[in-house]
Amino acid sequence: PRLKPALRCRMSGKEVLSKEDRGKDNPAPDAYHYDYPRLCYHADAAFHATLTDLYDKELPPSGDEVRVLDLCSSWVSHYPSERQWGRVDGLGLNREELLKNPLLDFFQVRDLNQNRTLPYPDSVFDAVTCALSFQYMQYPEEVVAELSRVMKPGGVAVVSFSNRMFPSKAIYAWKQRSDGQRLELIKNYFKTSPSFPSPEGVDKTTPLHALSYLSAMTLGYTLCGDPFLAVVARKS
Repeated sequence: PRLKPALRCRMSGKEVLSKEDRGKDNPAPDAYHYDYPRLCYHADAAFHATLTDLYDKELPPSGDEVRVLDLCSSWVSHYPSERQWGRVDGLGLNREELLKNPLLDFFQVRDLNQNRTLPYPDSVFDAVTCALSFQYMQYPEEVVAELSRVMKPGGVAVVSFSNRMFPSKAIYAWKQRSDGQRLELIKNYFKTSPSFPSPEGVDKTTPLHALSYLSAMTLGYTLCGDPFLAVVARKS
């Protein structure tokens, strides 16, 4: 029988986060936070353009046999417009947002902090994307274990983030780290699985981004756009 992701993580001894790291200011289930649609953008246009460029570089070419999963999906996925795949699945928290996403062929609603298993067979996805959402995951090691299970050998996972978040819903381990440390944190999540031995970081931040974050906190305006960071992990 298939081992549950939590058991696989405990058996490997590769949990990255402590119990305290997984805590949140608002411990209520995330489904309550997303019980109404948020039909807005969670980063600026430059971030989304950079994300699309990264997808264009890293995701598979068009093909009827290609299957892609958008994890923590919403009403927009930022995939290259010319890319055509056989099937795109979405997994997210709000049904109305997912219904409005024109790129999704199928979707399911699931709170990954309550149920870390992914509702898909083994080795079906050529690529998985997750944008601006890993900061909310309380059990990311288990999610990575599930990604390893549902991805095909040679498949690619692209996880992107910025410095934006809902502070009450982000885990403490995320809030206590800088952007660079968060990049390493996600890489370490992937390294808990032997399927992802060499995750790579993409860091397009500059010193101006750090100053911009401080100006936003103290003066109420930013000096430049949102920083862009991502981790690209290929299944061996």
